[in-house]
Amino acid sequence: MNDDARWVHTWACMPQRAEAADLPPAPEGGRGPSGSGTTLRQTVRTSVGGRRLRVRLSNAFGDAPLAVSRAVLARPEGGRSGARAVVPGTSVPLTFGGRASTRVPVGALVVSDPVELAVAPRSALTLSTHLSDEGVLWGRTTHPGSRTTSHVLAGDHAEARDLAGAAPVEHWYVLTGLEVVPDRPARAVVVLGDSLSDGRGSTTDGDDRWPDQLAERLRAAGRTDVAVVNQAGGGNRVLADGVGPSALARLDRDVLALSGAAWLLVLEGINDLGTAAATASAQRDVAEDLVRALDQVVLRARARGLRALGATLLPFGGSADYDDPAGHRERSRQRVNHWIRTSGRFDAVLDLDRAARDPARPDRLLAAHDVGDHLHLGPAGHAALAAAVPLDVFR
Repeated sequence: MNDDARWVHTWACMPQRAEAADLPPAPEGGRGPSGSGTTLRQTVRTSVGGRRLRVRLSNAFGDAPLAVSRAVLARPEGGRSGARAVVPGTSVPLTFGGRASTRVPVGALVVSDPVELAVAPRSALTLSTHLSDEGVLWGRTTHPGSRTTSHVLAGDHAEARDLAGAAPVEHWYVLTGLEVVPDRPARAVVVLGDSLSDGRGSTTDGDDRWPDQLAERLRAAGRTDVAVVNQAGGGNRVLADGVGPSALARLDRDVLALSGAAWLLVLEGINDLGTAAATASAQRDVAEDLVRALDQVVLRARARGLRALGATLLPFGGSADYDDPAGHRERSRQRVNHWIRTSGRFDAVLDLDRAARDPARPDRLLAAHDVGDHLHLGPAGHAALAAAVPLDVFR
């Protein structure tokens, strides 16, 4: 089999348009000399390893072409996510069609040429990108929920060991995918979700979101043939755009178009229930619409040969934002979960509701899992979700 058929995503993030608060910080020392541009250093962590790499740079939400003058891969100091420095002697320049620079058209993405660089499963990599544009125009395409520190510095320092004086920011920009040619044939499970999967409540630079912890379980079990690709975004909804395009709108881009995708794992719908009116009729309608939408997701995934894994929706009792005294939203959650469990539409059902809830109060998260807002999970809650996924569904 040639490499064109063997590429698989080992990491990705959902791109979305930056709100005002999500734009990159001004580099330390201002804009730098005229025309000096900006260096952006970011780290990501693989799920499966490989011997060849390539990256995807996106300008999905840009207002102008994205000018990239240089991009360099390296290993971060100490193997740490969020590290500002890289290990000397590990830098590997990227090219794009044989050139060091590229321009990404508005709304498009660019895939780099492959580079020979062996990486192990669950290892960190740094991408340092010099962006020629002044200001923050390049930061329109972002992933705000990175839970990983990136670094911004005026000028071209893509091959510098340390970006001393760089401004830190907990977002990813421009970089939306990392693909590998794995050492053994591998396929990817793609998580389609919201902040519960994006890692709200997990540890910054700790890589302990539940999809990360699932990847660790797979590695520990010797399943280095399964990549875990997290395409979740905080605030995301299934039925309507909000914080980023809806799950229905982004399914093709964020799941079906990914190299190596073989399974779709859906854990999404809480934000649809929580933003709909807390009346009996409105909640009945949104529950019915969610069931139909999830059925569409399954149909579209199967049409592309993916197995569909349905995760039950987690409880939110006590949440100041989503709980309602009359319990209409909780009844809607139960309706949707009943359909997920009993419809037979999914190839497998992952009962993450059962794994996260308090047995004595099943409308609430277990206290040990709750980050404190009765909606999101702390690291222990993320661990509970990862532990609840049976590895034999990836067959």
